[in-house]
Amino acid sequence: MIRLDSIGKQNGKQIVFIEASATLLKGEKIGLVGPNGAGKTTLFRLITGEEAPDEGQVSVDRGITIGYFSQDVGEMSGQSVLAAVMDGAGPVSTIAAELRALEAAMVDPDRMDEMDAIIERYGEVQGRFEELDGYSLEGRAAEVLAGLGFSQEMIDGDVGKLSGGWKMRVALARILLMRPDVMLLDEPSNHLDIESLIWLEAFLKNFDGALMMTSHDRAFMNRIVNKVVEIDAGALTSYSGDYEFYAQQRALADKQQQAQFERQQAMLAKEIAFIERFKARASHAAQVQSRVKKLDKIERVEPPRRRQTVAFEFQPAPRSGEDVVSLKNVDKSYGARRIYEGLDFHVRRRERWCVMGVNGAGKSTLLKLVTGSTEPDGGTVALGGSVKMAYFAQHAMEVLEGERTVFETLEDAFPQAAQGSLRSLAGCFGFSGDDVEKRCRVLSGGEKARLVMAKMLYDPPNFLVLDEPTNHLDIATKEMLIAALASYEGTMLFVSHDRHFLAALSNRVLELTPDGIHQYGGGYTEYVARTGQEAPGLRN
Repeated sequence: MIRLDSIGKQNGKQIVFIEASATLLKGEKIGLVGPNGAGKTTLFRLITGEEAPDEGQVSVDRGITIGYFSQDVGEMSGQSVLAAVMDGAGPVSTIAAELRALEAAMVDPDRMDEMDAIIERYGEVQGRFEELDGYSLEGRAAEVLAGLGFSQEMIDGDVGKLSGGWKMRVALARILLMRPDVMLLDEPSNHLDIESLIWLEAFLKNFDGALMMTSHDRAFMNRIVNKVVEIDAGALTSYSGDYEFYAQQRALADKQQQAQFERQQAMLAKEIAFIERFKARASHAAQVQSRVKKLDKIERVEPPRRRQTVAFEFQPAPRSGEDVVSLKNVDKSYGARRIYEGLDFHVRRRERWCVMGVNGAGKSTLLKLVTGSTEPDGGTVALGGSVKMAYFAQHAMEVLEGERTVFETLEDAFPQAAQGSLRSLAGCFGFSGDDVEKRCRVLSGGEKARLVMAKMLYDPPNFLVLDEPTNHLDIATKEMLIAALASYEGTMLFVSHDRHFLAALSNRVLELTPDGIHQYGGGYTEYVARTGQEAPGLRN
């Protein structure tokens, strides 16, 4: 369906692709992986024709329809969410617009002399509309929007009033409704809660076209893709299998390449030592020359490319008392909407609670009550003795000062710390070399999240409260964060839609449902096994 043959591409001074080749065939579901800035979005733009390769060729079979979801959703306003989705659904929405125009023309007295041609054209267009299942379009659009978490009120409401994250969901719904031959999805799992993620996972697994996507959600990608294409150092390498298989093969290949590199380095050192030892002796001149020529002909093995991730290790946190936080008989409402009534909830030292619940169940509200960001209408919230708390909120990234650099931000937070220590901290969170001189206003969402996390964890609290900490983080940074938090000896209360994060770090589950609040001993993995669901109200 789509072939990339020996493509070369350079953006300014950066070489993105060098003689890179790959294919996307009918029925394939490809996960596109590679470090940030490797060229994943550029590859999508080459396939859609938004950019052209400097060398080589991108071939798309004739008649193939492509739906491309990117993070740049553009302006949306002036119509309902439902209408916005239906208008962006590709050929069927274009034909629907022509049908509406023809229906208006049929009742226009000024066009009576054209009526025969209008009616004939209407018949043709209507036939094509039926072929494309156009009459079920509105029902399918509503179904997709509901799957992505929209309430009926939101579906009927003005798309222009939505936040950026919800507009992303509208743009994604357009592509899903379009049913193209090929879907290109650039981070479709961003901005989705766990219920919407699981719905999208099922939708894409059942999609019978070809799919190429990027995602920072390891579990999501692992369950959908049957092939992985890696972008690394300008090359495209294909691996048959899911993401776990790719990760294993990649680790094995790196290990083999490292062993080969070390063997060759030992051999080279031995040969060079011989040459240095005997180069001044006439009796060994022939042997020395022979070995010099041999070394010149050897193809050098490169060491495996190191991923830009550094392990972060917590300093020991001060010990808190056994009771970390206690909520007693707590009531909380927003207007007429009651979130909590008589809530009792206790967190004890070294417990790691993940909070589960559908949109609007009160997950973020609970974290705000615990951290004192919002007050209860009734009841009490009390922190225990010697509790030192840190709170990563959804809006935490907004408090960074735009004109300060990454390094200055860390210096401001820790004026007594040595420069080397702060540079090491920055490196752990992906800011190496000149990256520490970037101003906060130019940082991406992921970079801002990493910087806020670095500030939080350097002087370790003994109680971490985290609201969607993995939003915007790439897979490598998530792995680093999970490894660091796994060895953290404090207490945690967190909300996350990342199932790998939930499974790796929780040892308690608090489930918020319309039927009441349920507490489970054991972590997320045990919760799934006991309830038969990955999120409240969703069956496996």
